[in-house]
Amino acid sequence: MPGPSRDLIEQLYGTPPDRFVAARDAAVVEARRTGDPATAREIAKLRRPTVAAWLVNLLALRRPALVAGLGELAEALRAAQRDLRGPKLRELSAQRRAVVAALVAEARTLAADTEDAPPANRLPLAEVEATLNAALADPQVAAQVRSGRLLRAASYAGFGEVPRPQLRLVTGGAGEPSGGGRPAPGAPAKRTGRTREADRAASAGKADRAASAGEADRAARAREAERAERAERAKRRRALERELARARTDQDRAEAELTGATGAERDAADTLAAIEAELAEVERRRAGAEQEVSRRKLARRAAERAASAARRHAGEIEGAWEALLAEEGTADPGADTAH
Repeated sequence: MPGPSRDLIEQLYGTPPDRFVAARDAAVVEARRTGDPATAREIAKLRRPTVAAWLVNLLALRRPALVAGLGELAEALRAAQRDLRGPKLRELSAQRRAVVAALVAEARTLAADTEDAPPANRLPLAEVEATLNAALADPQVAAQVRSGRLLRAASYAGFGEVPRPQLRLVTGGAGEPSGGGRPAPGAPAKRTGRTREADRAASAGKADRAASAGEADRAARAREAERAERAERAKRRRALERELARARTDQDRAEAELTGATGAERDAADTLAAIEAELAEVERRRAGAEQEVSRRKLARRAAERAASAARRHAGEIEGAWEALLAEEGTADPGADTAH
């Protein structure tokens, strides 16, 4: 018969509830694309589990051996409850609490390792614990837990079974054989039959009273065990509440430290950005100064060349002037003599 594969179902019910519908709808589209409308309809019927049911499904899908061990423990608990074996029942109850606590812790670990899972402080671990306890008490719930397709959390008011003895009233009549008793010597036969009937009725009454007393005693013991179990649960709940309060205080402190560290990081980044902007401005000014120095250097060299040329030219003029003076000084005496 067509239908979704086991791998697909396990994949869907191992998906966090917030993404379940999108994953299911994508599987429906894929089944229709491959020409399998019947499977698409079956996939579309799958319902999203609650967060608590999803955590239990994670245990069944990823830790099936641990979940399977609940069945053996449940049977041992029921046997001890039926037989009213007090020490054994207390031992198994302690074992049950340890096993359930370990499974709850494992569910929390699996959730932490799952992408897009709800944060740890929003996981309904109390509902997971209640569901596992219900699985230990109710075989039908246990079967749903093992399937890995649980839709919602389960709970159980009590724990175990209260045995009910099956009573059978032994009756007799005149037609029964009389070999079971002896008539009193000299008593009439009719009187002997009535005596046997009275003895049987008395025996039956005693059996009824004894059975009723035994049932009342067993019921009282069961109630006492249940009260002890409730007290233990209340004690553990108070311890968990204290632990939760401490965890939330630690979380608030860590969140405050994170906020402070984020602000300090942002301030440091702003300071670095300002320094980098200043460095960029200094670098820009440095480049401009270097260009100005280059221009001034070229101007100096040109001025040096001009000064050198001017000095040469002045030297040449001065030499010519001196030569002219010398020439004029030499010519004047001759001119005076001629006159």
